[in-house]
Amino acid sequence: MRICELRQKEVINIRDCQRIGFVVDVEFDPCTGQICQLIIPGQGKWGGLFGRDTEYTIGWKCVRQIGTDIVLVDVCMDEIVHPCDE
Repeated sequence: MRICELRQKEVINIRDCQRIGFVVDVEFDPCTGQICQLIIPGQGKWGGLFGRDTEYTIGWKCVRQIGTDIVLVDVCMDEIVHPCDE
């Protein structure tokens, strides 16, 4: 699978069946080439017109299954929310 294919998939948390969003970026280890984290944008300010306050970073070890349309993850939502670095 290519990273561009992963970006088209919606991420869903299997703990509470909550939609988290779509993958926009990945973080990988430059030495091994393995994916470390999925990065998903958080809620937008004022309908997305003024950027975002937060983003979700999900460790690769939390990914449970990758399907044709979705990525299933098992995470605690409080642990994956981080402020944006804008």
